[in-house]
Amino acid sequence: MFVDNVKITIESGRGGHGNISFRREKYVPNGGPDGGDGGLGGNIVFMADSGINTLMDFRYKKVFRAEDGVNGGGSKCKGRNGNDLILKVPVGTLVRYGWETDETGSPSGLVMADLKTPGESRILAKGGRGGRGNQHFATPARQAPKFSEDGKAGKSYQVTLELKLIADVGIIGFPNAGKSTLLSRVTKANPKIASYQFTTLSPNLGVVRHDVGRDFVLADIPGLIEGASQGVGLGFDFLRHIERTRVLLHVVDAARLEDDLTPTQAVEKINAELDAFNPTLLQRPQIIAANKADLPLDEAYMEELYAFAAEKGWQVFKISAATNSGMEDLMRGIVEMLKDAPEIEDFEPDYETYFEPERTEESITIEKIKEGYFRVEGPGIERMLGYTNMADERGFAFFQRFMRERGIIDRLEELGIEENDTVQLYELEFDYWK
Repeated sequence: MFVDNVKITIESGRGGHGNISFRREKYVPNGGPDGGDGGLGGNIVFMADSGINTLMDFRYKKVFRAEDGVNGGGSKCKGRNGNDLILKVPVGTLVRYGWETDETGSPSGLVMADLKTPGESRILAKGGRGGRGNQHFATPARQAPKFSEDGKAGKSYQVTLELKLIADVGIIGFPNAGKSTLLSRVTKANPKIASYQFTTLSPNLGVVRHDVGRDFVLADIPGLIEGASQGVGLGFDFLRHIERTRVLLHVVDAARLEDDLTPTQAVEKINAELDAFNPTLLQRPQIIAANKADLPLDEAYMEELYAFAAEKGWQVFKISAATNSGMEDLMRGIVEMLKDAPEIEDFEPDYETYFEPERTEESITIEKIKEGYFRVEGPGIERMLGYTNMADERGFAFFQRFMRERGIIDRLEELGIEENDTVQLYELEFDYWK
């Protein structure tokens, strides 16, 4: 099954907790703290793999978690880092932030990564930092700290994986125009071919080995009919794959066996669908293959097609995919067009927007939620709570001193806090007393 659009959740590993330990060794009276640090949480890594051509592996499993870091041990033993989780995806996969879609149903989130090169990898969710053991908190005045630091939580994102096939040439045209037959003649691809509408239900790729120039990749794009951009027929499900192609090969039924459209009308209607989906697609170089030329053709309609193509600056090749007539000239024409065809612009990742901005220790927010209830948050607060033992008298005294030295108590009083009001610091709540 061909799958080119999935929604998943990724979660990096949590960092291991720091250890609280004291050296206990015979004949060593004052060993001191020796709690080890926790290991780093595992990262979520996306890697482009040329051996994969579908997102089927992500169709049923929706949540992917990396391994947590191991807690630190005694004797200054550091916990093991969590293993990274490497998610292999097809070449040409976009990773988008969020599950949002536009009015056509296509993913619209910001691009986190564009994996278009085989072997390319990107870390998209970094594992949490490991907590420090109590060995780091010893001072001349505090020689036996009974607290350590908790590991930081990993990152969690809802992401959309969107596959856009990477091909030099995209074959477009109405169903039964002969696109799949043409692909099977010039490549080793084996698409399903039959004489009914929508025989091709997923894009097919093939490599053309040409003796007069560079090899190139052909992609047969299915489902293009009038109204496709509004969801008619197979709709716009596969129109996204045209966005990666440099040249459009427009195959038309020159013998008019399947419908009443003239070759020129067929080209115009398909291009109208491309314009409705993405107007920039009409700026791509096009080449027209008038197929089924082994059958009687209406010369008046052919002259009309030649005049229309000349006005656009496009070439027209009369071919017969069934008999292989004219195929060599068509391939030569494509090779020549590819020499001057512009490269497709990359989908630039927008890291600064989708990643949370790095917060400083000073960025502490203090707000009054409702009467008698206040909230205090910030990296400094979170960090302090991570290594302060509230059950220990000295630890609690340190907490109170921290709140006053940072001006948090003064700010709470400015907001009107009174005795017996509640102050929330993440998962903890305290009653305020002067």
